Amino acid sequence: MTIRECYDELGLDFDAVLSRLVNEKLVQKFALKFLDDPSFQNLKDALDSKETAFRAAHTLKGVCLNLGFDNLYPSSKDLTELLRAGSMDGYEDLFAEVEKEYNRTCEALRKVS
Repeated sequence: MTIRECYDELGLDFDAVLSRLVNEKLVQKFALKFLDDPSFQNLKDALDSKETAFRAAHTLKGVCLNLGFDNLYPSSKDLTELLRAGSMDGYEDLFAEVEKEYNRTCEALRKVS
């Protein structure tokens, strides 16, 4: 699977990312680095600490925005805003959506050759 096909499988706008990162090789390089990015695991580990969880969610949100992972961005944004407000009320449902889209994104990225 090509990186463009991966974005297509996820229903993402590859051309928007390509306009930011200039060429397909860079998009692939950084998208595949997402598989090793610790932001999601940091978020998962940090949910017992509001401040640490906020930073982890905020970082994940930024990575998603830069890579055009529009499937994962909204839920990570919503979780970031909840944590920014200093609340943990309802984080479980938001995190479940983040986790679902994160796993779906990683699954597709692992198919890129």
